[in-house]
Amino acid sequence: MENTMDIPTAEGNLLEQPKEVNMPTRNPLIKMRTYVLALRPWSLSASLLPTLLGAALAYRLPGESGFSWLTLLLTLCTVVPVHGAGNVVNTYFDFVKGIDNRKSDDRTLVDHILSIDEVVSLGAILYLAGCVCFVPLIVLSPARMEHLALVYFGGLSSSFLYTGGIGLKYIALGDILVLVIFGPVSVVFAFLVQTGRVDWPIIYYAVPLALNTEAILHSNNTRDLETDSKAEIVTLAILIGRTASYLLYAFLLFTPYIVFVVASVRCSLWFLLPMLTLPRAFEIERRFRCSETMRCVPRQTARLNFYFGMLYVISCLFGSKLPFLLR
Repeated sequence: MENTMDIPTAEGNLLEQPKEVNMPTRNPLIKMRTYVLALRPWSLSASLLPTLLGAALAYRLPGESGFSWLTLLLTLCTVVPVHGAGNVVNTYFDFVKGIDNRKSDDRTLVDHILSIDEVVSLGAILYLAGCVCFVPLIVLSPARMEHLALVYFGGLSSSFLYTGGIGLKYIALGDILVLVIFGPVSVVFAFLVQTGRVDWPIIYYAVPLALNTEAILHSNNTRDLETDSKAEIVTLAILIGRTASYLLYAFLLFTPYIVFVVASVRCSLWFLLPMLTLPRAFEIERRFRCSETMRCVPRQTARLNFYFGMLYVISCLFGSKLPFLLR
């Protein structure tokens, strides 16, 4: 019997919609799980934790109206969906540009887990959800609307421009974007929403998290170095090569721990709490050096980022003295 199913043979993909494979109707819960996995939930700590950090600093240095848990909830509901939407946009553009293939880590479109139309719709819904939650946030926050809008829509635009539009990821500017958005911008936004002001020294607090988050992206780009080169895009890992990429990854991974040791000596022993994750960091660094175990390093770094970040937030909540912040 002749097989009528079209089997894709190319590693890359063109702009046209791939043919759908006839499959039995799936359980709605399974379909929902598919959508959740398309968001790359393992990476969402990169936006969750700087938001919590900014809120923790606002809790220690509250504004005139005090700290609001409802405002924190709405802040998370505006930031995390936008990050998820950015991941979906990344999936879409990596696929249509032929970067994702059968060997790629993101299989959402490569394996037809979702169709292109479903991915586009999911991204639009997530952006819309973030904007809908932003409206009551404006009402509750003591900050001026134009200040909140500037920071929020700046972050939203950046999440799209990472791979959409000019595609900063493809011209070696993605690393800078991640350092800024998942560091100072997220922390400042969460602090501004609660207090209505910006204490600029809080940017220093974003640095350890920003470096650790950049380690996730850099490990991903180093792993995909050969694939990205064949796709004729440019990342920082391609520009500096594999050896220098390892050195940069080690710098990004371990520098925050040095910062915490200094902070614990000068301010509070609570800042030693994130050091509990140091053995795991050494283990992941060893995996980075081995090509056979390199594939899992980005997700393992993201998992480290979550525990590292949570312990850091706790340190800021209970530390007797906060560096750079006098009040």
